[in-house]
Amino acid sequence: MALHLNLLHEEFQEQRQRQRDPLKIGMMVLGGLGAIMFIYYMWNAYQTLGIRRQLNVVQESWSKVEPNVTAAQKRSKELNGIISTTKVLDGIIESRFYWAPFLEKLSRCVAPNAQLTSVDGAVLEDNRGVSVMIEGLAAGREPRAAAEELRQLLLEQLGQSYHDVKIEFKTLEDLDTLAKIGGANMAMARFALSVTFNPSNPAKVAPPAPARSKK
Repeated sequence: MALHLNLLHEEFQEQRQRQRDPLKIGMMVLGGLGAIMFIYYMWNAYQTLGIRRQLNVVQESWSKVEPNVTAAQKRSKELNGIISTTKVLDGIIESRFYWAPFLEKLSRCVAPNAQLTSVDGAVLEDNRGVSVMIEGLAAGREPRAAAEELRQLLLEQLGQSYHDVKIEFKTLEDLDTLAKIGGANMAMARFALSVTFNPSNPAKVAPPAPARSKK
């Protein structure tokens, strides 16, 4: 049997030890991790550059659109202000009280034996109602009854268009003077009527539902 001698045994053993050196292995691992971190950093940097490019594009687009948007917002505020003012004016117009219909109804109630000497009216604050003071003269065999007839007719006429109508005498007194009506002398009375009513439309109350018969 032939005998082989390995004269480089010690060198081979030293080379194996160097390959198995823990420090060298750690350095290799650390280098690998460093390479991975570098690649990760470069990838994030690339994404950041892409985001910045998109941001620049958006900013350029916004700089072109911004004047139009600002002008549109300003115009929108102006239009909203006009709309609000219009609504207020519409509310004032709709809630405004017109005296002509009231005077027309009043004229229908004045009989030939009555005469109005003064009509003074005013709309209460916050449109809570209308107050009218009417002064006049009534003549007849019973002048007080003629004045009462005028009050009843006015109450009926105003109740057709307004609600919360109240008419009462503030003064009602007989006069010593006589009035000639139809060739006859009639006694006279002076009266003052206080009239209050609400010109707004009263809220309609739904009628109660009929009761169901129990079987």
